[in-house]
Amino acid sequence: MTVTPEASGEQGARRSPAAIAVALATILGLVGLAVGLFFNPLWIAFEQDRTRADLWTGYPPATVHAVTDSVVSEVFLGPGTFTQAVAGVPVFNEREQAHMGDVHRVVVVFVLLVVAAIVVLVLGGIRWRARGWFWRAVARGAAILAVGAVVIGSAFAFAFDQAFTLFHDVLFPAGNWEFDPATDRLVQLFPYDFWTETSVAIAVVGLLLTLATWALARRMAKRSA
Repeated sequence: MTVTPEASGEQGARRSPAAIAVALATILGLVGLAVGLFFNPLWIAFEQDRTRADLWTGYPPATVHAVTDSVVSEVFLGPGTFTQAVAGVPVFNEREQAHMGDVHRVVVVFVLLVVAAIVVLVLGGIRWRARGWFWRAVARGAAILAVGAVVIGSAFAFAFDQAFTLFHDVLFPAGNWEFDPATDRLVQLFPYDFWTETSVAIAVVGLLLTLATWALARRMAKRSA
């Protein structure tokens, strides 16, 4: 078989660190987008109202939303102490505060990775948007994530408890994320159904985003061939 210099160069580009970085950046960027669509005040307030967080906590809905807005803001922006109070009474106990501090640190790392991924994709798009290998790398990353969305979404849909436990065991110290909904405000503010519905929604929307990205990248790769 005769390999032309152009074909050889294209094959090398597909296996280059740049192509791997683009594929990984695509995965991180899409995950960040899917998560961001749901971890925002509008969706969180909607789900808290639907799952009756006010009844779990005993707070009026307006107080639930005010406390949650403060918590979500602190998750992303810090400082990570989570000393919110209602009528002078702390919302969270020490264990809950410690866990939310861990959540804050995990989220900061995740956000930094997503920002780095976006930078890679933007700079890569500026430099290599006319190259077929760039769009094939984007398509490859989207395809990998699509498979992951199906697997993870199915796990959360049909075996939520096990998937939720595995997720937390990987990211957090053993036992520091287990709380009693009868007494702990953290799981009263974010009830069980909140997490089951949000997890499945992220997986479904994430799958649609990855399929759309895969189709677009494949089309662009053909145009750039």
